[in-house]
Amino acid sequence: MNFSEREDKTLSFSNIGLDRGAVEETFEPWDFTVANWEKEGLKTDFNQKLRVPTVPTEVGYISKDRPVEFVDHYYSAMVTDPVFRIEQQFGLDPVKRMAFRIPFLSYEEKILEETPEYFTKLDIDGCIRKYYRGRDLFTLEKSIVSDEKTWEQHKAHILETYHKYCTDEAMERIYGPYREGCAKGDFSIRFRLTGFFWAPRDLFGVEPHLYAFYDYPEVIKDINRLQLDIYREQMGKILKIITPTVLFFEEDLSGKTGPMISGDCFDEFVAPCYKEIIPFLKEQGVKNVFVDTDGDFTLLIPNFRRAGVDGFLPVDVNAGVDLVAVRKKFPDVKFIGGFNKLEIVKGPEAIDAEFERLLPVIKQGGYMTGVDHQPAPSTPLKHYQYYLKKLGEIMRQYRGENAK
Repeated sequence: MNFSEREDKTLSFSNIGLDRGAVEETFEPWDFTVANWEKEGLKTDFNQKLRVPTVPTEVGYISKDRPVEFVDHYYSAMVTDPVFRIEQQFGLDPVKRMAFRIPFLSYEEKILEETPEYFTKLDIDGCIRKYYRGRDLFTLEKSIVSDEKTWEQHKAHILETYHKYCTDEAMERIYGPYREGCAKGDFSIRFRLTGFFWAPRDLFGVEPHLYAFYDYPEVIKDINRLQLDIYREQMGKILKIITPTVLFFEEDLSGKTGPMISGDCFDEFVAPCYKEIIPFLKEQGVKNVFVDTDGDFTLLIPNFRRAGVDGFLPVDVNAGVDLVAVRKKFPDVKFIGGFNKLEIVKGPEAIDAEFERLLPVIKQGGYMTGVDHQPAPSTPLKHYQYYLKKLGEIMRQYRGENAK
């Protein structure tokens, strides 16, 4: 059994044909956590290779040790090998993490004003922000989209950038090196796309986005239409090079008290996008389509399922999401994550208890155990290593044809 097959079988609800459950992590680790582990003796180049971007609409990490070009933001594999190396150090199953992103990040950065207290900057996403010196603080002065006119201007800019940078040659250069290993199952691929709630929010800003569902509904639908058209064109080619076992859409449409939009709003604006793109992705070989959202998303599970979504990650325990209770209510929904990161901080006894809590779902299948988000910076290295050792034991004991 190769690694891609093991991952897919782990996410099935059967042990037939499975040697053991996959031992994987939900997301790449936090840079602060890795820095603290380095003080405890971990040897890694993770923080030498990657850095957190300053622009809040840019997701994840970007390269630190080489120049970053516009195309690197679109055919995104900057995290792939640095994350792979550190996860291999920890003995995790091999996963290559990558993404495709529409060219929303496509403006030349420019300082617009400087004072001793702050500087105002046009950022790569086209938004204008004020950054305060000596403090990790900024304010959004002007979003890139505020109405129909600004969207049409930005849309024209996006399409110009798209046709300039998103070429077949660039695609092959970024993803091509992973073709052979993917085909052989030497590793599984975890692939990201920006979701249909997330993208308009980045363009409008958080609060204006929520008003835009009422004030500019056609703009939101047109943003999503652009996403769908580009995803169909690009993913139709990308998926001939690499085939993810798990592809997930970044949405973050929930908080601790529940979703940010109603079921009716979701069904009008978001669900039609999933109903169109998910069958297309599965026709191209994608086995599992997940949604990434923080917070308590459970009220929208029926809506997501009707739209064709298979499962969710990272299952935010500290937002009150009880994975065991949710699985009882929705027995066919798949999950990745759900292990309370704060229990790892406490040490072996708490880790054992958390595994015991999750055991009913582990035994049922359709679940890859992972940390809800990433290990916290306060996590001792030895506790995380214990968690991984225990995870490997659990996956051998309870998933597979010889499972108890």
